[in-house]
Amino acid sequence: MHTEVAHQQIIDWYAEHARDLPWRAEDCSPWGVLVSEVMLQQTPVTRVLDRWEEWMRRWPTPAAAAAASAAEILTVWDRLGYPRRALRLQAAAQAIVDTHDGDVPSTADQLRSLPGVGEYTAAAVACFAFDRPEVVVDTNIRRVHARLFSGDALPGATYTAAQRKLAHQVFPNPQHDDGHYACTWNIASMELGALVCTARGPACSTCPVADICAWRQAGCPPPTEEQRTRGQAWAGTDRQVRGAIMAALRGEGAQQPEALLDSLPLPSADLGQRQRCLNSLLADGLAEQKQDRISLPGLL
Repeated sequence: MHTEVAHQQIIDWYAEHARDLPWRAEDCSPWGVLVSEVMLQQTPVTRVLDRWEEWMRRWPTPAAAAAASAAEILTVWDRLGYPRRALRLQAAAQAIVDTHDGDVPSTADQLRSLPGVGEYTAAAVACFAFDRPEVVVDTNIRRVHARLFSGDALPGATYTAAQRKLAHQVFPNPQHDDGHYACTWNIASMELGALVCTARGPACSTCPVADICAWRQAGCPPPTEEQRTRGQAWAGTDRQVRGAIMAALRGEGAQQPEALLDSLPLPSADLGQRQRCLNSLLADGLAEQKQDRISLPGLL
């Protein structure tokens, strides 16, 4: 594997082509990086940008977010999806206040102790906020690794033990340049996967490592059945119904359950599905009921 050549060429490409994103700015706080990483889970950058800016305007510190009401948190989260992430982020803010004097911790182990922070998010925040050379692997990086080093069309849905081993094998020396070079490799390969080495229609003609790409050298074989991933359905799913209920609660405020469920613009969702989804939101703490009214948490 031409790892050192790949490192330098991808990092050089990133220096010229990186997107100007606010959470990458030198003056972005570690809290801003953590907020971005939570928001970006399963959500594209274009949908996150305005929500991140609004969140940071209202709650520029963990202490500010911890003091907000759950209803405010969910309203600003808006249509990002998977709203439980919003409440977990607020819980992480409270833990930062309680355990770390309001400062986002700098090591992956400390970060993993926060509510809702897993392996990827902990490594990403340690790396991108504190320049700690942690191995960071998201879907984009897995795809770059699969094509560039393994010759596979796609990495598949699951982060396997073999892929984890490869990510560590191709990681730059963490002692070099106090870890900054290794951290740049993470963000540069992530950006390459997002902009060039995409899942569909990769722009190989503009790729900085096309000449050493194992997938291209193998003739660009199509993905095997194991490598394919199935897109998640949306129309008619419980996720769509839950999202419609949350949108109604954000926009209309407290409502009677029957009126709320009848108002949803989802003709294909029967009453049973609507009621099941409402019950799940109540169980998750994303909505609450007092007597005959349903609202966002804390409004009744």
